[in-house]
Amino acid sequence: MAGSVWAFVAVVIAVLIAVPLQMGTHVFDPATLHEIAKDAVAKGGSNETAVVELTVAGMKAKYGDHITVGNRWLFNNAGGAMGAMTILHASFSEYIIIFGSPIGTEGFSGRFLADDWFHILVGEQWAYEAGALTREVYKPGDQHHLKFGTAKGYKMPEMCWALEYARGNIPAMMPFGLFDLFFSTLDPVTLWDTVSISAELMIKNLIKGKI
Repeated sequence: MAGSVWAFVAVVIAVLIAVPLQMGTHVFDPATLHEIAKDAVAKGGSNETAVVELTVAGMKAKYGDHITVGNRWLFNNAGGAMGAMTILHASFSEYIIIFGSPIGTEGFSGRFLADDWFHILVGEQWAYEAGALTREVYKPGDQHHLKFGTAKGYKMPEMCWALEYARGNIPAMMPFGLFDLFFSTLDPVTLWDTVSISAELMIKNLIKGKI
């Protein structure tokens, strides 16, 4: 396992050096993901377990082997916010996760060389850009698009779960996603699980020709 992680790190470095900022062939479509999320919300209602399970099932039905079901749930600490996630897809140009918290959280979105679409499944997400005097509010069935190179503050005031899709230079996003594990939480189990699962999926997709 250790060998695969170091191989993954080497590939990440190579990609960061050699590959343009917007890279890869994209499998997933934000509009389709939005429809899958809205359908799950309509069918699952206020039952958060049902909505998440319907979302994952809809993703698997639409995208087949591009979606991996059954990865364990992991803590995720980034930008001062804490939540939990399960990884459905990871490649060098795209990732898809279910992310959220049963108790709410608040933090910084990050500023990325990628676009990020956040599809609310349960609860609410609030957001704002620097200088905004009123908040943006996203509810179940809504899609929140964080555009390439932009950043926001955000809050999930109470329980909130979402389908998150990022497209762009995914390796360049990883330092933001891992920084708190090194310098705040110091949680080696979550660090190992996050890197090993991401590495396994990204390398498998690379072998299949999916950047």
